Amino acid sequence: MKIRGFEVVTKYKNAGINIPKRSTEHSAGYDIEAAETVSFAPGEIKLIPTGLKAYMQAGEVLYMYDRSSNPRKKGLVLINSVGVIDKDYYNNPDNEGHMFMQMRNFTDEEVVIEKGERVVQGVFMPFLVADGDENQEKEERTGGFGSTGA
Repeated sequence: MKIRGFEVVTKYKNAGINIPKRSTEHSAGYDIEAAETVSFAPGEIKLIPTGLKAYMQAGEVLYMYDRSSNPRKKGLVLINSVGVIDKDYYNNPDNEGHMFMQMRNFTDEEVVIEKGERVVQGVFMPFLVADGDENQEKEERTGGFGSTGA
């Protein structure tokens, strides 16, 4: 039985996508790479595809954190601060659960992220819910990136 991990989405099956791994024995985060080379104009915000989807158990979430070197070395920041990948994002009908990294170039120069370059770290975590949550009506996820917001 699979508990938690990463899989390559169908579109990138033959694209040489690496399954994320932890760099050291005590690393919390799994290094997630860019699935394609992406160029950013100064000030531009773009989605970088990972070619990956993540599966996990109920009560778990995958947080995607910016690598600490991105602002200093690349002039890029994860624009939403922390990416949140919910369990029901996996295999959603809109995009198969394909995860993207939303980055912004805050420099005055073009910045390029190369295919295979590590961009974010994914950390699986349990989460808690508030009292009365079980009594609140929930929607079923039907879309991909940004689909649960207005």
